[in-house]
Amino acid sequence: MSLAANSTQVPFSFILMGIPGFEVFHIWISVPFCFLYTVSITGNSTILAVIRAEPSLHEPVYTFLSLLAVSDLGLTLTTLPTVMGILWFSASEISFEACFAQFFFLHGFSFMESSVLLAMSFDRYVAICCPLHYASILTNQVISRIGMAIICRCVLAVLPSLFLLKRLPFCDSHHLSHSYCLHQDMIRLVCADTTINNWYGFAVVLLIITLDPLLIVLSYALILRSVLKTSSKIERLQALNNCLSHILAVLVLYVPMVGLSMTHRFAKHAPPIVHVTMANIYLLAPPVMNPIIYNVKMKQIRRGIIRIFVHRQ
Repeated sequence: MSLAANSTQVPFSFILMGIPGFEVFHIWISVPFCFLYTVSITGNSTILAVIRAEPSLHEPVYTFLSLLAVSDLGLTLTTLPTVMGILWFSASEISFEACFAQFFFLHGFSFMESSVLLAMSFDRYVAICCPLHYASILTNQVISRIGMAIICRCVLAVLPSLFLLKRLPFCDSHHLSHSYCLHQDMIRLVCADTTINNWYGFAVVLLIITLDPLLIVLSYALILRSVLKTSSKIERLQALNNCLSHILAVLVLYVPMVGLSMTHRFAKHAPPIVHVTMANIYLLAPPVMNPIIYNVKMKQIRRGIIRIFVHRQ
């Protein structure tokens, strides 16, 4: 039988599997998912509202924090309809166009988060190693250019993957193993040579998932070298404490991201629940944890929340 008989150039729809083997418990599983989505949307929206409302927070570090909150909201809202639709209504079908749109925004916001964390590491480097030149280096114009570069970088990184995948024929089976459309999951359904796709995916992983953490580690090596030259122990602890929230945000993003990538590449025969669990941790950990981290570690954010939601009542 020919390839054309077993594949379609444009499938009508994909079928999202949800959480395989636990379909009867979907309504109960929806409770923690609903809670986590609510925490993510509320937390990130609050951070954006506080930073916008408080003139004292109109500084580069909070501008980058706003971008981080936007990327977290994007990750949350991109997958919310399909995940909760499956858990609540067993609505597992998603159209071809909607699946590719979700794939584009999901990976785009994920790369945006990585890029923002890299920009925040540069901000921390300038603040600690060049404090006297901080205002002259990170001007509003520079911040705007960094923001535009982040957006362009993410779009240009994801678009080729989208077009390279969309041009290929898909097999008769359109069943995806997650609750949303991941590139790693979709490419498994292709009935054609995916060498170009794989090499491009490897290049993106190398340039973003590998390069960004390396540059962040380099920035913190320079920060640590500068901090160790400080004579006062109190100043050392204060400088490191100012970086702690960013370090935690980096770990919250990259540990699940690397874990998901390794699972797809080296644990293909693992039980489906392993892949699904890793994918959901990757999806929900940064949007849920980042607002908590920055609320706990940054007094300015806590004070802004108190002024807005307590003093104005």
